[in-house]
Amino acid sequence: MHSDDPLLQKKQLIQLRHPDKAHKPDNPVQRTKPDWIRAKAPTSEGYKATHQILRNLNLTTVCEEAACPNIGECWSKSHATMMIMGGTCTRACAFCNIATGKPDALDKFEPQRVAVAVKELGLRHVVITSVDRDDLEDGGAAHFVKTIERIRAEAPKTTIEILTPDFRRKEESIDIVARAMPDVFNHNLETVPRLYPKIRPGARYFASLRLLQRVKEVSPNLFTKSGLMVGLGETKEEVLQVMDDMRAANIDFLTIGQYLQPTPKHAAVDRFVTPEEFNSYAEVAKAKGFLLVSATPMTRSSYHADDDFDRLRSARAKAAE
Repeated sequence: MHSDDPLLQKKQLIQLRHPDKAHKPDNPVQRTKPDWIRAKAPTSEGYKATHQILRNLNLTTVCEEAACPNIGECWSKSHATMMIMGGTCTRACAFCNIATGKPDALDKFEPQRVAVAVKELGLRHVVITSVDRDDLEDGGAAHFVKTIERIRAEAPKTTIEILTPDFRRKEESIDIVARAMPDVFNHNLETVPRLYPKIRPGARYFASLRLLQRVKEVSPNLFTKSGLMVGLGETKEEVLQVMDDMRAANIDFLTIGQYLQPTPKHAAVDRFVTPEEFNSYAEVAKAKGFLLVSATPMTRSSYHADDDFDRLRSARAKAAE
């Protein structure tokens, strides 16, 4: 039923996108954010041009689906993170704004459309992510491979970063995607092990860690990357332990950013981590041996990914001297 009440409209949208959360009680929402949590409104001509190319090719982006606060800045520079395999996820993580439910069948023409978009946008570096597809026997591994292959064919100079689901109980799928040789293989641990049952209930911390370790075993020269959200109730000691776990798995690049609550039905923000704390995390992570660290309140997995990839290559070359 249509309503002109904005609050009711918002509730109806949550029911459509997050049926798993619709009947849960609302969590408190931080109405006032600190000064360091700021994002520009998406109004530039570059943003509009990027939006038009993506709409013309009927492509989904995680920038829109996850309500990324950096969309205005990134799209103004023709940077967008393509989300393949549809806009509906088979998981129901407490932090994520992507719609949950039964996904549609895979679109076999999508890899080519993604490749055309990469070419039209003139990207030096592209990030390809996806929803979780537990309904597929391979978790979508073959679709990732086809997308990588089509981008290589249409835009051979573009470097490719993938941000994958966990391929839970599908280790062969990890191998298949790693052998396709993207330039960066990213899988986010998201939070500390203690919070997994609450924040990422469909996943397992050590399975995600093992995925990243396995990528290095299959393709040792691939850059691996993982990210954490903070402000969910974790302690500093827990974050440092995750860093140690990541280094034991030979992860090259760590990102840390502030969790922001998408709707009242999602996990509440426990606190806003200060810029000084982010700087401290970055210093500790560098000392632990990561080739590259990005730790700021507004950091997201794909934020400044093209410049970060250049820095990542430079850091490896310097370490090899």
